[in-house]
Amino acid sequence: MSISHKFCIAPMMQCTDIHDRFLFRLITKKALLYTEMVTTGAIIHGRCYEQLKFNNDIEHPVAVQLGGSDPHELAECAKICGSLGYDEINLNIGCPSERVQKGSFGACLMQDPELVKDCIVSMQEVTTTPVTVKCRIGVNDRDDIDFLNNFVSKILTPSLKTLIVHARVAILKGLTPRQNRQIPPLKYDNVYQLKDEFPDLEIVINGGIKNIDESLDHLKIVDGVMLGRSPYDNPMIVNNVDSKIFHEVDIGLDRKSILKAYLKYCLEQIENGYPLSRTLKHIFGLNRGLKNAKAYRSLILETMQKNNLKATQDDLIALV
Repeated sequence: MSISHKFCIAPMMQCTDIHDRFLFRLITKKALLYTEMVTTGAIIHGRCYEQLKFNNDIEHPVAVQLGGSDPHELAECAKICGSLGYDEINLNIGCPSERVQKGSFGACLMQDPELVKDCIVSMQEVTTTPVTVKCRIGVNDRDDIDFLNNFVSKILTPSLKTLIVHARVAILKGLTPRQNRQIPPLKYDNVYQLKDEFPDLEIVINGGIKNIDESLDHLKIVDGVMLGRSPYDNPMIVNNVDSKIFHEVDIGLDRKSILKAYLKYCLEQIENGYPLSRTLKHIFGLNRGLKNAKAYRSLILETMQKNNLKATQDDLIALV
């Protein structure tokens, strides 16, 4: 299907799983959703297809993010993901964690653009599903626009249409992944200048964007925005994305209706082998900013611990 990158919800480890994506589809039908990053090793050697599952009837548009650096393995995984019906396959070359670096993928690949291009070409050769790339503005002490422009010029292929750029440099040593999302300064101008340099390339900006109003400001310059922590921590900030960003009618469900539908889903997922600890964790922020937020979060924790959602669901709904 034809997809839009005007508003995307970022791939986040331990967050954007199949259940979280179900929740977001109760709020927005147009935002582009992503899986957690799935490594090629997990797919090929671990047969870890669990992370590749998605609710095919409701999740579109949905993209899978792959982590890897071997062109042949990435091609094999791209073929698998394409056959599953994903709308996009994204290559992660922005993750700065040391664990990812040990696997020689993620942000450290920005230091080897020729290998990145080989990976992209290998994936594009085996699937008709669009391949995109998510990167940083640079690595370590190289966060200048010349580095970014040079990198992009070297990885471009005729079929690479979209680049997602986190507007911070990746510090490969000395910072945790969380610190890498907070300490390096945001340099939105680098991403804006990249769009000037490559006007035909769809540029999606990521990093520190908190709400729809900020998104609209960025969309005056670039083609799309990607938000991560802010919608995960407060899902209701995307309840008017469809109208404000895409100029379509919003789904329009209120918090209670969303929670009712999601709790029904959670009860169904128990029968599918998913414990409440996996499903309920995504709704901690659904009551964010309201007077009963603390009591609501406490009841979710209690429900997860006692595994008694049937007994508490009415009380949870009453707290939103």
